[in-house]
Order: sequence, then C-alpha cells, then structure tokens
Amino acid sequence: MTHADPLSIKSTRLWQDYLELCKPKVVLLMLVTAWVGMLLASPPNQFPWQAFIVGTLGIAALAGAAGVCNHLLDHKIDLYMQRTQQRPIAQGRISLSQAGVFALLLGSMGMLILVFAINPLTAWLTLGTSLGYAVFYTLFLKHATPQNIVIGGITGATPPLLGWTAVTGHIDAPSLLLVLIIFTWTPPHFWALAIYRRHEYRRAKIPMLPITHGVAFTKLSILLYTLLMIASTLLPFVIGMSGITYLVSAILLGSAFLYFSCKMLMNSDTRYALQTFGFSILYLLALFISLLLDHYLTYFCRHSL
Repeated sequence: MTHADPLSIKSTRLWQDYLELCKPKVVLLMLVTAWVGMLLASPPNQFPWQAFIVGTLGIAALAGAAGVCNHLLDHKIDLYMQRTQQRPIAQGRISLSQAGVFALLLGSMGMLILVFAINPLTAWLTLGTSLGYAVFYTLFLKHATPQNIVIGGITGATPPLLGWTAVTGHIDAPSLLLVLIIFTWTPPHFWALAIYRRHEYRRAKIPMLPITHGVAFTKLSILLYTLLMIASTLLPFVIGMSGITYLVSAILLGSAFLYFSCKMLMNSDTRYALQTFGFSILYLLALFISLLLDHYLTYFCRHSL
C-alpha cells in the first residue's frame, strides 16, 4: 500500500487555494460574455485572434485580482455563510499579506497586457470594473443598502463592453445594449439566490432585500425586473443589431424566465427561488449564444444568395 506524500498534498492544495481566490467560475462567466462582445464587434468572416487570446489573458488577470480582493475584504463575514466559510483566507490557509501580494501581481500583469497589447481604453475600463467590484461594492455598497446588487450590478455588466472595446478601441451603442441586458438581468438573478440564502445573509448582517423588505416584496421585485430585462433584450432587434433568429430566441427565453419568476412568486417553498437562480445562469448563456448565432447566420445567409 502506498501513501501520498504530505508535502505533495500540501502543495496541491496550495495552488488550488490560490485558484479559488480568483473565483474561476465567476471569471469564466465574465469571459464568456466578453467573448460575445469581441465576436459581435468583429465582421463574421474575421476572427479577432489577438483580442480573443491576449485580451482574455488581461481581462482574466484583472478579474482574478478583483476576486482575490473580494476574498480578502470579506474574510470575516465569510465565516457566517455556509457557502463561503471554507474559503482559503477565512480558514487561514492563505494569509492576508499573501493574498494582497497575489492580487497586486495579477492586477499589474492584467493592466500591462491590456495597455500594451490591446488598448488603453479596455485596460482602464477593466481596471474600473475590477475596482468597482473589489472595493466599492465589497467594502461599502454591500453593507450600505438593500439596493446593493442593483447599483453594483453595473460592474458585473461591463464584460461585453470590455470585449467590444478590445476589438474596436471605442464604445458604441450596441455594446451599451449588451451592458444594459446584463444590468437588468442581475437583480432577478441574484435576489433569487438571496431569498434562498437569506438566513446566512442575516447572520452576516448584510442588508439584502429579502431581509430588509421581506421575501414577498423581493419576489415581486424579481418579477418586475424580469419584465424590464425582457424589454431590454428586445432592443438589439429594434435597433437592427440582430435579426429574427435572435428575436424569437429572446422571446422564448424571456417567457421561460417569466414562468420561473411567476412560479416563485406564487409558491412559498424556497426551492423555487433556487430553481430560478439556476435557470437565470442558463438563460444568460443561451441568450448570448443566440445573439452570436444570429450574427453569423445573418451574414452567411446574405452572402450565400
């Protein structure tokens, strides 16, 4: 019988802890929406290789640094919540100074890549997004108002804009529409999770909407924001940014989201809130995939005639 080397186990756990500090799942979702921005900003017959490869590295590095800062600033309240209490800093596996140095290195690397290999506009927008999430939202906004996720949602809504500017070097109306879609998607997405996790937020003394205004009010707010979100998803078709393929997809997906919101509103079981949260992630991915499909289908249909 062989036994694992304790040093090997410790070394493996260490890199896993550093990876966890970067919030890889959040960064991946951010990158997916940034890739959509890159592809929509490019002609369908030209793939933006430099922006896709180099821009991804720079954006991921700065987003990872923001994740580390979030762990750093939240390490005390993380112990009060089941889903965060095993985080590396909260458990003392990585010290505050180690995390701080790691965040500084990641952030510096990301800025250097974006400034010199992409463009300064994308670099500063990404830095602003990262600081907005890591400092303004985490340190102040989260604890100041139950509208924290609405106001702070702008930081999580910018990745498509970052992808767009990485290709074009400037801000256009279509890129702002992509931001608007994610901005209106964020409250119903996050408040559904907040309903399910409200007891943990109460222990951590974070004034989430279900705690300050009650579950019923939060469910109604989710429904109203869902309607606002659906309206915003129709705008790409209205301004000619997309075609009928996207419009049909947006209506079908929006109807499904509305179904989940109504089902949650009419039932007291918190599992419906968790179902809505889970569907919201699939919804955003499917919506953006439909935008891309429409982008390429429209082009190739026109050029095949």
